[in-house]
Amino acid sequence: MRVLVTGGAGFIGSALCRYLVSGCGDTVLNVDKLTYAGNLASLTAIANAPAYAFERADIGDTERMKALLAEFRPDAVMNLAAESHVDRSITGAQAFVETNVMGTFSMLEAARGYWQGLPPESRETFRFLQVSTDEVYGSLGETGAFRETTPYDPSSPYSATKAAADHLASAWARTYGLPVILSGCSNNYGPFQFPEKLIPLVILNALHGKPLPVYGEGTQIRDWLFVDDHAKALRLLVTRGRIGERYNVGGRNERRNVDVVRHICTVLDRLVPKAGSYSVLITHVADRPGHDQRYAIDATKIETELGWRAEETFDSGIERTIRWYLDNEWWWRPLRETVYAGERLGLAGQE
Repeated sequence: MRVLVTGGAGFIGSALCRYLVSGCGDTVLNVDKLTYAGNLASLTAIANAPAYAFERADIGDTERMKALLAEFRPDAVMNLAAESHVDRSITGAQAFVETNVMGTFSMLEAARGYWQGLPPESRETFRFLQVSTDEVYGSLGETGAFRETTPYDPSSPYSATKAAADHLASAWARTYGLPVILSGCSNNYGPFQFPEKLIPLVILNALHGKPLPVYGEGTQIRDWLFVDDHAKALRLLVTRGRIGERYNVGGRNERRNVDVVRHICTVLDRLVPKAGSYSVLITHVADRPGHDQRYAIDATKIETELGWRAEETFDSGIERTIRWYLDNEWWWRPLRETVYAGERLGLAGQE
């Protein structure tokens, strides 16, 4: 299968590219603008593979996207290009609107033109996968889980722009017949994650003896999904998912944020022991504005229809992730030194 992946230098996108090329034998064109969170070092393992190619381009450039589609002739487009950090969306929403909304519009239009020009047999098999997030649903109470039928209720500029992108993709399917499939995922973690996100931030701050920030009391609950499990789900959706349907992908690993931080400290105490526990570095800070209290995904649909299951438990996935960061300083140290050193982001009123 020939797949055009947008945002393939990001965290989830790079895991997907590695899996498609190395695990599935697919031919991949990775299209990425290389913003601060895009990192070609995450693709070192496949950089020289004959079945992999990279193009630096902005998905908002419709004409460029049309040209790349016409040249590469993919069987599927998997749209992962997005600004993704909630904290940054609070103080810089414009980039999120430009990439997540207008960029998705551009990709849909480019893909629609390409798809309409395909021969009938290729039109029949072409797919456009729009990759989204559980955050479009807003916040849950103490019980229940997000289902594909849960109404959208986004809380942040990030989730609002992802919700808009989902609605555009659905509209292009209904209005133009574009063969769209939508996916939504819970919080991803694993190797190669940019260090602004909770788990790598805590790992690296702990190693450097810096405070481990916990927003508010840390009682917010997230459902954690190992990134390689997510990549496998996306490949399954683009090959076997039903056109026009949405599938939620979750790890069934709900944890309070403060418990995630404590668990990381416990693992580090064992793997990199020092005098005293890393948990003394835990620092409660002012909560994020509009912080959703709880996310949880009901993944029954993809599990029953397509047979997908998350393979990593939270404990096994965290162990793998921490060991990876311990063994791969070559990847994260340049980021900590030149791009993001662990400072607080996303305070309302912050310039």
